[in-house]
Amino acid sequence: MQVAWLAKAIALPNSILIAEPTKGIFFWKIYMNRPFVIENARELKRLTSLVNRLTDTQLSLPLNEGWTIAVALAHLSFWDQRCLSLIRKWQLSGVSPSPIDIDVTNECLLPLWQALPPRVAANLAVSSAKDIDCALGDAPSDLIFEIEKLGERFRLYRSEHRKLHLDEIEEALRRLDSADPA
Repeated sequence: MQVAWLAKAIALPNSILIAEPTKGIFFWKIYMNRPFVIENARELKRLTSLVNRLTDTQLSLPLNEGWTIAVALAHLSFWDQRCLSLIRKWQLSGVSPSPIDIDVTNECLLPLWQALPPRVAANLAVSSAKDIDCALGDAPSDLIFEIEKLGERFRLYRSEHRKLHLDEIEEALRRLDSADPA
């Protein structure tokens, strides 16, 4: 059973305690030797906070090359969903490389991301991040070990991709605020 979590977190040496809300009651779960859980939780909190404070108008603000804030959030959702699909596949059939041409994939998906209502894209980014973070936190240690052997840090540290785009979004919002004469 997947549990949406992340109400509270306490970092300990080489581990983290995370309070998981289940029917209004919090249970503490210890994640030993999974520093990616801490990093992912931090950027999920940041993502959630950003999405909650962005207006629909702000979600439609341009970033670059046809991207808006909403498009960047849809992009994050897609890549988190892809990682979640791989985790599910790997649980059934074992871990193996899964190469993809990132630039071509982003280019192909851009019109679809642009067609999404901005608030839908924003909400998908949060729900997809929660889903992959939960799956990674709950994944068996042997699966995590096999994923680590791929040498592709981003498979576990979803936080790095989120941070890249959240920094970009926050910088665009700062530039807009500083340019606003009001």
